Amino acid sequence: MHASGITPLIILSIVAGYFLLLIFTAWITSRNSNTDDFFINRHKSQWWLVAIGMIGSSLSGVTFISIPGVVGAGGHNQAFSYLQVVLGYLLGYMTISLVLMPLYYRLNLISIYGYLGKRFGIVSYQTGSGFFMLSRLIGSAFRMFLAVMVLHNLLCVPYGIPFFITVIVAIALIWVYTFRGGIRTIVYTDTLQTVCMFAAVILTIIAILHALDISATQWPQAMRDAGFSKVFFFEKGWSDPNNFFKQFLSGALITIVMTGLDQDMMQKNLSCKNIGEAQKNMMLFSIILVIANLMVLCLGALLWMYLHHLNLPAPGQADQLFPLLAMQHLPFYIGIAFIIGLVASAYNSADGTLTALTTAVCVDFLGFEKKEIYQDEKYKTKIRSRIHILIAVIFAIVILLFQLINKGSVINELFRAAGFTYGPLLGLFAFGMLTKRKIIDKYALAVCIAAPILSYFLNAYSEELFGGFTFGFLILAVNGLITFLGLWMISSSDKSVTSAGA
Repeated sequence: MHASGITPLIILSIVAGYFLLLIFTAWITSRNSNTDDFFINRHKSQWWLVAIGMIGSSLSGVTFISIPGVVGAGGHNQAFSYLQVVLGYLLGYMTISLVLMPLYYRLNLISIYGYLGKRFGIVSYQTGSGFFMLSRLIGSAFRMFLAVMVLHNLLCVPYGIPFFITVIVAIALIWVYTFRGGIRTIVYTDTLQTVCMFAAVILTIIAILHALDISATQWPQAMRDAGFSKVFFFEKGWSDPNNFFKQFLSGALITIVMTGLDQDMMQKNLSCKNIGEAQKNMMLFSIILVIANLMVLCLGALLWMYLHHLNLPAPGQADQLFPLLAMQHLPFYIGIAFIIGLVASAYNSADGTLTALTTAVCVDFLGFEKKEIYQDEKYKTKIRSRIHILIAVIFAIVILLFQLINKGSVINELFRAAGFTYGPLLGLFAFGMLTKRKIIDKYALAVCIAAPILSYFLNAYSEELFGGFTFGFLILAVNGLITFLGLWMISSSDKSVTSAGA
């Protein structure tokens, strides 16, 4: 029986059952929890659970749906060039484990942007946190939008339900299972969702190999014969968007800013018992993540091979390749696995986002750690709950905005946006840790706003300005460098200043 036999009612039953499981998990894990549990689980999280859960958070719906489509959309000879970026991740995670995490644990931080407050002042502190919130809203909204769009087409369109209702319900479900336990709950639900997502990937790979009559030993050669073989690109130099060094360095920088300087990802690391366990978590996480990305790329190659085997035209958008084949041309159980994997991939990222943004507002802007008014746990919980609802509403609005502006492959849009919004964070932390200079704190916000604007214009006109050269993902490094130089211009070499990162 083919997955085309899956009706909207079956999909609804699957999704409902999945969320009942999440809500039950949340109920079990959030009993007797307080605000400290919500933020960092009082440093009680098991490192291996955190590592598994972070896999799904790092990949999310973008990798689950977009990457398989991108594999063949740009030409088979470039299919696995993305693996060069993934290999760069290892360098990035090593930097996080050996440089950033020891700093965060030494300062006993709940919000990692507290470092900027200790190093520079309140404006830099809240500027860093504000750019994180903007960055995470953009990134997670892209991820969630992609998954919700597919679910909407499968489940809601047949009943005439408008897209905005789908979004509201989707976000409300996240709030339901995170509002009480926060990180304490997410450590467990993210682990569950990671397992579900990769079960879907593995089952789909096995089903396509069976449909193409390809054995496990024949699989590598079959992909080479289909043109999916080239990984490394050195021939054309730095002008080539797929150049190895360009992609590898981009992967390292993307990892440092989107994990190491990201409250969502680091909040989970900070919930581990100590720095040693957090570093073990990061080591296991980085190794599995490379393997996981390779699996998704191989899935993409097999999906394109199967599409050609069926003599079907390519979908109008590459993002629709996996949904098309899983729901219409593969066995019934693959359709079910795809739906569960899709929901898991979307919510694995979004639940952490709501918790991290709530933490940022409460700790960085409201001063939960410092102000006497928040010493009362009941009052603190009431305010935190209200902020959590507000963040959920804003998150839903941003997803609806992306429906209006969605163009091209979501994976490229995500990283393009991150290149501009994460750049100031890279510059702030680099300046703080690499120099001992004191900045005029009140000008930090102006510098961090100017840097992305200048980066945008440099990126837009790079071919004319630099003889055909394009930055690609490296615009992140340019953005960080401009921020760094701007901070230098508003700084002085006051020797009385000490660096928390020194």
